[in-house]
Amino acid sequence: MYKPSVTTYTPHSSVSNPLAMLVQMFRDLARSRDLGWRLAVRDIQAQYRQAYLGVIWAFIAPLSTTITWLFLNGTGIISVGETELPYPVYIITGTILWSIMIDAMNAPLQQTNAARDMLAKLNFPREGILLSGLYQVLFNSGIKLIILICALLVLGITPGWGLLLFPLGILSLVLVGTVIGLLITPIGMLYTDIGRAVPLFMNFVMYLTPVVFPMPKEGWVATLFQINPMTPIILTARDWLTGFPPDYLMYFLGVNAVALFLLILAWSAYRLAMPILIERMSS
Repeated sequence: MYKPSVTTYTPHSSVSNPLAMLVQMFRDLARSRDLGWRLAVRDIQAQYRQAYLGVIWAFIAPLSTTITWLFLNGTGIISVGETELPYPVYIITGTILWSIMIDAMNAPLQQTNAARDMLAKLNFPREGILLSGLYQVLFNSGIKLIILICALLVLGITPGWGLLLFPLGILSLVLVGTVIGLLITPIGMLYTDIGRAVPLFMNFVMYLTPVVFPMPKEGWVATLFQINPMTPIILTARDWLTGFPPDYLMYFLGVNAVALFLLILAWSAYRLAMPILIERMSS
């Protein structure tokens, strides 16, 4: 149970002593676990209480994207290159994995915006808001993955031993999405255009990631696919799920190492920016 405490801050305390700030960040994260869980349960119940299809809505968006691309490819409107997996399997796994990353990216800004009134009136660890968003992302991801595995079995794909490592791929998607979300949240709280522009930009990035298109063999587009940090995340998670050996494992590990470092920086920036943002929201 979260117990309130009194903490005194000075204008330069966080900047002059980053180690103390880091310790306090993890301390507040641990203290706000219960608060984050309660907020997440409240939001999940409110989200699905009046929805006839309930949790199935978590799967409908990537499923509609899958059907659209299957139609475009099947009718010859768009010609997609050869894939190691059957194309329906390739695209349904890609779109669901991508949607998990997008959910994680949107969560910090959405949760902070939704908690504007609470932030302005109550003093509590801001990590509770972030944990609430994380819990909701993991809940929705679990629903998507259960339905996805059932769909793969129907399509004749039996996951192998790599399924044991597949949760690491999901955590990697959530990690990268959370880092992006934390970086854009302070600016997005001040300028709503950011919250609208980033999803549009990420739609463009999706087409430079092996989500609906296979990796090009040559040319400058192939280079863009190769340097895109989302490429090894999507490919490795898909390979683990469908029983293929991961070809980009070292690249995958490198991206995650950088993402962990950026997570600390983005989290620190979020904490430093929140008092300023709260003051502006209260004025």
